[in-house]
Amino acid sequence: MPRRDDRCQQRGLTAPAAFRTIAVPVALPAVVASIPSPPRAARCLAVIPARNEAASVAAVVAGVRATLACDVLVVDDASSDATAECAAAAGASVLRLPLGLGAWGATQTGIRYALRHGYEGVIALDADGQHLPDTLPALFRAQAETGAHVVIGTCVARLSRAKRLAWRYLRLLTGLRLMDLTSGLRLYDAQAMMVLAGPEASLLDYQDIGVLMLLVRNRLRISETPVAMRERCNGHSRVFASWLVVARYMVHTTVLCIAQLDAGRRGHRSRHGATAAC
Repeated sequence: MPRRDDRCQQRGLTAPAAFRTIAVPVALPAVVASIPSPPRAARCLAVIPARNEAASVAAVVAGVRATLACDVLVVDDASSDATAECAAAAGASVLRLPLGLGAWGATQTGIRYALRHGYEGVIALDADGQHLPDTLPALFRAQAETGAHVVIGTCVARLSRAKRLAWRYLRLLTGLRLMDLTSGLRLYDAQAMMVLAGPEASLLDYQDIGVLMLLVRNRLRISETPVAMRERCNGHSRVFASWLVVARYMVHTTVLCIAQLDAGRRGHRSRHGATAAC
């Protein structure tokens, strides 16, 4: 069986002798504080959560660096393949998680890293090649035009009929006026980063509905901009891997939405009561 470095070289990459990977224990806030600063400062950090994406992560990293000329951080979510080596060989800094935290846990780790090291924004994208590098500037233009704290790269064309029905149900349940609720292509400003680095966001299992509701509850503005996306080349969606997984996701998300809405109503009553007492 070939070593990980050999598999990376087979894809035309040569891993440096001492590439920059950092093993991250589970105590994320304390550990992120101890990670050394990146070699150069930039206003925005590209954060790419990745689990077993050795086949595609290098091309994604190279595309982001060529398009945005920004620092790139790959958060390796306990991969069993050469994801970390291939990402580092392509020029990314790499955080290696010893336990799988899921896409959102890995993304939050990257956001905390960015805050710790003075970045003013995070652009999050998937490692599987769905998000095209040449579409990334559109998110920055949309943020400049709208002043939104969060910009989502939206591709409605990728939604099947079943997904459209699911999103319609979730929009009715949450009141979110967004077209693409699960896109992993998002640009966060510093205010959004502060909210999403907090302990409440650590309780979330997914990076979509719960994250959006938390942002809205903190009165942050969210906008969408249409982008093109390609079909997934490797692996499969963690949410739509099977009907059983979809059912679990819908039940989980429904319970989360009800809990979030109830918390919001109780918070509103509490603020209203305090105002009346004054």
